[in-house]
Formats: sequence, structure tokens, C-alpha cells
Amino acid sequence: MKYVALKDVCKINMGQSPDSSSYNENGEGIPFFQGNADFGERYPVTRVWCNAPTKIAQSEDILISVRAPIGALNYAKEKCCIGRGLAAITPDKSKVSLEFVYWFLKGKNAELKSKGTGSTFKAISKKILEEILIPDVGFDKQHEYAQMLEKIYVIIQTRKQELQKLDELIQSRFAEMFGDIGTGIFNFGTCKLGDVARVGSSHRVFTTEFVESGIPFYRGTEIGELANGQKPSKPYCISEEHYERLANDDTKPLIGDLLMPSICNKGQVWMVDTEEPFYYKDGRVLCISPDRRVFNSKFLQYFMREKTLVEYPKMGSGSTFAEFKIFLLKNMDVLIPPREIQEQFADFVQQVDKSKVAVQKALDETQLLFNSLMQEYFG
Repeated sequence: MKYVALKDVCKINMGQSPDSSSYNENGEGIPFFQGNADFGERYPVTRVWCNAPTKIAQSEDILISVRAPIGALNYAKEKCCIGRGLAAITPDKSKVSLEFVYWFLKGKNAELKSKGTGSTFKAISKKILEEILIPDVGFDKQHEYAQMLEKIYVIIQTRKQELQKLDELIQSRFAEMFGDIGTGIFNFGTCKLGDVARVGSSHRVFTTEFVESGIPFYRGTEIGELANGQKPSKPYCISEEHYERLANDDTKPLIGDLLMPSICNKGQVWMVDTEEPFYYKDGRVLCISPDRRVFNSKFLQYFMREKTLVEYPKMGSGSTFAEFKIFLLKNMDVLIPPREIQEQFADFVQQVDKSKVAVQKALDETQLLFNSLMQEYFG
């Protein structure tokens, strides 16, 4: 396959922030987009206007984030001012189609990120954009590639929306049965988590004690992956002998216990569902072992997911990032409905989860096809 430099088929216009005195929220001038924070799914969301623009993008230009983060894309739906976090790419329509360039840049996201430089945050220059190589194919192939990728992308978005609707179904059912976690107005009583569960962590494991293979050792990252139904990508390991020394007391999680990262900003609460041995990082992973006479673990898992989303910004402690501590969890108010009602909710969640598994499987397969085609088309 032949390639040409992007600068040979597109005009690249790097953004530049205008004087702040020209900013306004009254609709005076043209929309002003500073960077990735203004991007929507396909088109940016206008929040600020500028009456003295310095760099301008035209309708149907491709807007690309060139710093923090690199590579995000949107289409300009109208004439607009672009700040230094963006560049506008205007395809020469006698050589390439707009959609082909858009999907090409989507496929080069990882490569562009890898070329970023800067000590505080990464950025890419105009020269890097200009010299990236794009396949030199005819318009028939360009349209074929773009149309196929668009169709698959729409399917992927539809699958994601289906998953979101299933999550909303569970949220609605919870609110109907138990009340509102956001407001703290419940249909049943509450108590402190520490009164109805053992809350703790593990023994210290040093990096020098890791081995090539053995018992999986989970950090907050791996617990987050497990909470999202994913297989841990790159867990560390400790030896079986080391595990036996560490896990001979109440730090060893049991089936039905809950593990969560201390930096739990996305509701990443995993319910242990395996008897396969593993260990976890002290302090950075917290373990909740509920009183089984009081709680159905599935109910408590869902409650803690939603509760941490509400409480994380308020209860976190730490100088550089918010972080749950054992004492904060112990002091957290938790809902205690009758156990039979918890089980009704858990059964409902289990049924919805079956649907989610099927949708997720279809989503994963479609994403694999999309990734494969991106590789085939653009390398």
C-alpha cells in the first residue's frame, strides 16, 4: 500500500488562544473551543464565544486535541475559534474525503499519543501531524472504508446504550424498593458499616517479594478490572509459601466479601466469587466482610457501588488525590432492609446481569471487528 504525508492531502491549522477579554457567554462572536473538554460525541458543545478570534476553523473541519489528552476528535459544525489545545484539519476534497481522514486519525490515536512531548503534560506539534502517513487509496476505497467503520461504530454505540439502559433499570428498581442514595432518604433504617461488617485490609507485601508466577496479587487497578467484569490484565504474583504465611488469618477474603480500591471514584466494588487463591495490596485495596445474617452480599455490593460514587468526593482524604480509609468506611451509613427484600433485589440484579453479559459479549465481539478493520485499513 502506498502512503502520503497528511500535509500533502490536508491543511493543518494549529489553534491559538485569543485574549481572554474577548471571551463571553452571551453569544457574541463565534463559538470558542479550547480543547478536548469542549468535545461531545461527534460535535463540540458551545459554552463560550469569542468576538476577537485569532485562529479559526471552518464548518466540516476535523478538530483534533493536540494536548492533554492527545488525539480526541470532533467535527466542526460551524465556523469557530480554536484555542491552543486544538488543531483544525481541512481535507483537500480533490484528494481525500472528510470521513476517510476522520477514521484514519481515529485509527492513529495510539501512535499520536506516543509522539507527545512535554514534562507537565504531553502535546504534539504541527510537524508531527503533517508528517503522519495516510494510505494513498482511491475515492472508492476511501468511501468503502469510511462507510464500513461508520456502520460498526453505530452498532458499538447502540450496544453501549443498551448497557446503560440496563444499569438505569437496576437504579430505578433500587429507588423503588429502598429509596434514594443521593439524598440519603430511605425506606428502611441505617447503621454504621463498621457495626455490621469487618472492614480492613491486608499485610504489607514489598515489590522485592514479587515472583514471575504464583499466586495473583491484586492492586487497586486489578480490583477495578474485576469489578467491571474483566480479567485482570497484568497482575503481579507472590509465591505460594509467601501466600500461606500471609493468608492464615482474617485478611484472606472469602466468597461474598467485597473488595474496593481506596481510590474508588468509579464505584469499583468487586464481590469475591472465586475460591482460587489471591492476595491484595495493603491500604490501596480495602476489604468489607459483611455479617451474612444482616446482608445479602449482592445487595451490599450494589449499595456500596452507588454509595461510594456519592461519598467519594466528600469522604476522600489525601493531599494529592481523594482516598477512602478504613475508618471512613467503618463510619459510613449503610442501609439495612429486611434480608428477604435484599434477596428479592439481588435476584432482580442477577437476571439483569445475564442480559448485560449477553450485550457485553456482543459489544466485545463488535469492538474486536472494529479494531481489526482499523488495523487492516490503516496499519
